[in-house]
Amino acid sequence: MTHSLARILAILALPMLAACAGAPTTKTPAVMPGYESVQDGAFFIEAVPGQHLYEGNRRTEVSYAGGEAPGTVVVDTFARKLYLVGEGGTATRYPIAVGREGLSFRGNGVIGRKAEWPSWQPTANMVRTRPDLYAAYAGGLPGGLENPLGARALYLYRGGRDTMFRIHGTADNASIGHATSAGCIRLFNQDAIDLYNKVPTGTRVKVRSEAESVAMEGQQMLNAFGHMVPATAENEAQREKDLAAIAKQDAKNQAAAERAQKKRMAACARRGIPDAECALGESSGAVTVGTSDAG
Repeated sequence: MTHSLARILAILALPMLAACAGAPTTKTPAVMPGYESVQDGAFFIEAVPGQHLYEGNRRTEVSYAGGEAPGTVVVDTFARKLYLVGEGGTATRYPIAVGREGLSFRGNGVIGRKAEWPSWQPTANMVRTRPDLYAAYAGGLPGGLENPLGARALYLYRGGRDTMFRIHGTADNASIGHATSAGCIRLFNQDAIDLYNKVPTGTRVKVRSEAESVAMEGQQMLNAFGHMVPATAENEAQREKDLAAIAKQDAKNQAAAERAQKKRMAACARRGIPDAECALGESSGAVTVGTSDAG
C-alpha cells in the first residue's frame, strides 16, 4: 500500500473522536457465526474481530413494525442501522457506518447497479480540494482489499440517474456503528456480501428522515464509545460512568508516558545524546531505554 493510499483509507475510515476512547467491556466470541474469514474469488477476507461485534452491532433477525413491503431495504442513518424487510413482520438488521455523503440523501430510490469488488474513483471536487490525497487516483482505483468500497457495492438510483449514494463494504471493521468523516453507508464486508446476495437490481430503498427514525427507533444518544443507544436515564448514567473511567485511564496513560519520556531523556543524557536527537529517536524508534538505563 502506498503512503498516499494509506492516508486516503485513513480519512475515509475515520470514526468520530469519541469512538477512539475504547470499546465496551462485554465479551464476545473471538469469531462469530456469519463473520468468519472467507475466500471470495481472488481475495481473502479476514474474520471480523469479536470486539467489533458487540450487542446491536451484528447482523440479526428482528421483529419489524414498519409499513414497507418485504424485500425493501430501509436505511436509518440516525440509528445507524439498515433493514432488509422480510415476511411476517420480520427483518434482517445490519449495523452500518455513516459518512457525510450518507447523510445527504432522504426518501426513496432503487438499486440501479450492483458490483462485486467495485472500483472506486474520487469525485472531481475531492481531487480539486485535496489533490495531495486524490490526484493520483483520479483515474480510479481497482477493486480489492485496499479499496474503500470493500467487497460489494449497491448503487442507489432515482429517476434512472445515479444519486452517488452507495451501500458498500469496508475493510475498516472498527468504523461500523460509528459516524465517519467520509463515505456513504458501509457494512462489514461479510454483511455487504450477505445483503448483495439477497437483493436484486431494482430493489426499492427507503432512507428514513430523522422524524421517521425517532418514530421507529425511539430517541437515540451516543454512549461514551461513540455507539448509538436508546436515550434513557440508565444509558445516560452509564455514559457518565464510562466517561469518568475513560478519563481516569487516559490520565494514567499520560502519567506513564511522561515517566517513560523522563527515563528516555535521562538515558540519552548519560550517553551524551542531545535532547533534539533523543526526541527524534523517540519517533523513529532509534533510541531505546534498556533496564540498565532505566535505573
